Amino acid sequence: MPTAELTSIAVIVVNYGTYQLALQAVQSVLDQPNKGHRVHVHLVDNHSPKGDAAALALAMADRGWQDRVTFWPEAVNHGFGRGNNVVIHALMRGENAPDYVMLLNPDAHVANDAVGLLADYLDDHPQAGAVGASVLDPDGQPVAAAFRFPSVLSELITAINLGVLSRLFRHALVPLPADQPRGPVDWVTGAAVMFRMERLRALDGFDPDFFLYFEEVELMHRITRSGAEVHYNPEARVTHVEGAATEVKGTTAQRKAKPGYWYRSWRLYHLKTRGRAGALLAAAAWMVGAAINWILSRLRGRSPLMPLNFYRDFWRAVVWPLLVGRDIDHV
Repeated sequence: MPTAELTSIAVIVVNYGTYQLALQAVQSVLDQPNKGHRVHVHLVDNHSPKGDAAALALAMADRGWQDRVTFWPEAVNHGFGRGNNVVIHALMRGENAPDYVMLLNPDAHVANDAVGLLADYLDDHPQAGAVGASVLDPDGQPVAAAFRFPSVLSELITAINLGVLSRLFRHALVPLPADQPRGPVDWVTGAAVMFRMERLRALDGFDPDFFLYFEEVELMHRITRSGAEVHYNPEARVTHVEGAATEVKGTTAQRKAKPGYWYRSWRLYHLKTRGRAGALLAAAAWMVGAAINWILSRLRGRSPLMPLNFYRDFWRAVVWPLLVGRDIDHV
């Protein structure tokens, strides 16, 4: 529990190529009353193309944010976890580290006093090392924001993508219902999540081996393994424009090739959480499921679910590195 009269909260927004949305994300936090909390925003530009850093610096000066927002223009693109680590590690080294750290996607904005609600939740639930907010799409409809950890069975069922199997094994699927009640879950979306600073300090933040995708799942896996819990509080709400920065979203991405770092992150997550044998078993389940999906799709005259060049890319970035023991492949 925080000992100060006002709970101190650092909100981190990491931008890459979406500076206008990032400004809206920051503004949405500053517009809230944040009563009982001392909130400071940290805006990281991950070496965006097309002059985002200069535009952000100019906008901050025009809006008079200097006392409420710290700007971090980076010379390289760190990815999501390492980009947040830039601020997290600096806060760890500082004399006045905050009680809580909230991550907010640049393509998201708080729809209510989400910062205060998440902080109050952590105040009231000392066993929780992190708590996530509910997520609304741009039309105001709730989407899945709380999840189970991936398993061999979930990879198989997801890859097959057959309705009857998904219903039969719904208890094993990764996404929890959009109306999931508050309380403990395996992990929550990194688009809007608040951590105890003491827990981040104990775990040294995000694993730097990840560039993008699965890094928040791996961090929350370590949180639960360390004896704390991850919770979900749907009373705190954010609106999220999924994939604005990465252009990987929903079913559209499934009809295109996935970037190589997605496959590498998938491999790293399973390797780090279940070991080489478990990762190979999960990879085999995914490939078998993909083959079944391909057969069923052809029989129905539909396009397969798997991304373009799936087997080639999956073999190169997942299966072969696991077989030969190349554990880490930095981007």
